[in-house]
Amino acid sequence: MTRMNFARTMGNLAVRFADREALVNIERQRRYSFRELHALTNRIANMFRERLGLVRGDVYLCILDNDSLSLLHAWTAMKCEAAGAYTNFRDALEEHRAQIALIRPKVVILENALLARYGDMLQAQGIQVVCMDRPEQPRDGLLYFWDLLEGVSDATPGTVHETQVDVVSYRFTGGTTGASKCVPYTLDNWLALRDSMYMESEQPYQPDTRFLHMAPISHGSGLGLLPTLFRGGCTVTQNVPDLTQLCRNIAAERITMTLLVPTMIYRLLELPAASDHDLSSLRTLAYGAAPMSPAKLRQAQARFGNIFMQIYGATECLHAVAILGKADHLDASDQQIGSAGRIAAGAEVVIVDDQGNPVAPGETGELWVRSRGTVSGYFKNPEASAAEFVDGFWKSGDLCYLDEGGFLHLVDRKKDMIITGGFNVYAVEVEAALNAHPAVSNSAVVGVPHEEWGEALHAEVVLKADQQVSADALIEYAKGCLGRFKVPKSILFVDALPVSVVGKVLRRQVREKYWQDKARRVS
Repeated sequence: MTRMNFARTMGNLAVRFADREALVNIERQRRYSFRELHALTNRIANMFRERLGLVRGDVYLCILDNDSLSLLHAWTAMKCEAAGAYTNFRDALEEHRAQIALIRPKVVILENALLARYGDMLQAQGIQVVCMDRPEQPRDGLLYFWDLLEGVSDATPGTVHETQVDVVSYRFTGGTTGASKCVPYTLDNWLALRDSMYMESEQPYQPDTRFLHMAPISHGSGLGLLPTLFRGGCTVTQNVPDLTQLCRNIAAERITMTLLVPTMIYRLLELPAASDHDLSSLRTLAYGAAPMSPAKLRQAQARFGNIFMQIYGATECLHAVAILGKADHLDASDQQIGSAGRIAAGAEVVIVDDQGNPVAPGETGELWVRSRGTVSGYFKNPEASAAEFVDGFWKSGDLCYLDEGGFLHLVDRKKDMIITGGFNVYAVEVEAALNAHPAVSNSAVVGVPHEEWGEALHAEVVLKADQQVSADALIEYAKGCLGRFKVPKSILFVDALPVSVVGKVLRRQVREKYWQDKARRVS
């Protein structure tokens, strides 16, 4: 069994990179060198134990913006005895309430903006509340983070973890296809993530990397922190999901890398600020979390250059599963550029049929993945764990196939496959065709009830500003891309599509309103 004191490992980085900038919090105007970040995170780990009584087996929950959460992320959690849980600051109160009931944290660290709504509820459960900014009004039982740190030593914490056994942190799945689940990570899961990034032939993480995080670091964006840290690069946080501010910060901070979901890239293409600010320092724009429209990706390449890298992964696998690198973006065919890329080094992938048997190359099946980054199951959810994990594999629920070049093509989510008139139709493919129309900004395709066919294809479509196209014309356009049987039978133009707090289109919400009091014919 491998044992590790992570604080000593980070101490080596503090010596090696010393006064290089390690962390910048834009809104709160904090800047830390490697030496300073190491000392601060040591103090936080010592404070948690000495002043909050957080010991092995305890959990603390962070409901924080990016800059505050960055002080308590993996590089702090791995120094602590207690495990840290990260949730999205912008999740709804009811979502947070369910997460709190599940993990039963001893301490909740909260942004001050949430104190009025959350304080009484937390204190009624005997949970210690800690706020990150000095409160305007005193509150009984409320503790202030920076006061707690006063006088705490920055000596190396003595915490030693069994790297493959001890849980150091928890995250929650996005819940785009159902109820959110809680995923536990060991220290080795986190180090597997770091290592997987360094195995690839293309290396976006370099000593001069400045990675700007506008997407929540409680979710996918936070997976860039350790690879940046161990290369000697700098993490930069932005709290507000504002693309104009993103462009301003890229120029001001000479950002070399950022991560956006496809919906944000679509908006960036139409944003004047993308032309008003100098974005020339940006060398890597990583994207993931949802399929990208190939047509819009080609537009983005023409607009911003060959800076795009797709990373396909999941909360259940803290490790890249597939990567579409910059070279692939240049050389890939029109079909391959819509893929998730090639299987990542260190990931074991098998594509199986409904009985769990591997399918032939080129055939569609469900993707299963195992690696050092794959977790062993869900926290306090044995039913879901038994259903989704087997023999070290996580069953992704993604339908896909591998082509002859080794590119992984995501066809759709199993739950989003539409069966119409006996034919299987995949929403992703139809959305890609609709999104290729020059007037379309984004779309969501679902199956709606139909007496004869069971389900009929229906699309909700968002048009670009000042653009118009009729439903009939858009259907005819899609026929030219897909053929007659895969096009929507109806289109509804909407001002916006429902998206999760991390920017994924919520097809589930689009679909549900059409299936009130009806049973779907597909699982």
